[in-house]
Amino acid sequence: MKTILTLIFVLFIAMAAQAQNGTTEVKVETVAMSIVTATAKQEVAVKNVNAVARLYMFKNSKVTKELSFSTKLNKAKLA
Repeated sequence: MKTILTLIFVLFIAMAAQAQNGTTEVKVETVAMSIVTATAKQEVAVKNVNAVARLYMFKNSKVTKELSFSTKLNKAKLA
């Protein structure tokens, strides 16, 4: 008896949900836009600058130390 009442209740709720009036379609206004082709030339000034980069050859330099850091998570754990 309980299953029959539950089935009737579910069918009643489903029919009530389908009987709702849906919203009408909303029309959207379209906007036509034209394509504009514009080319802008940028002048690039060429600079002849010879900059010197430093190369640290020493093992204990600050750059080498900073680049070769290791965290605690990188170390192997002993079981």
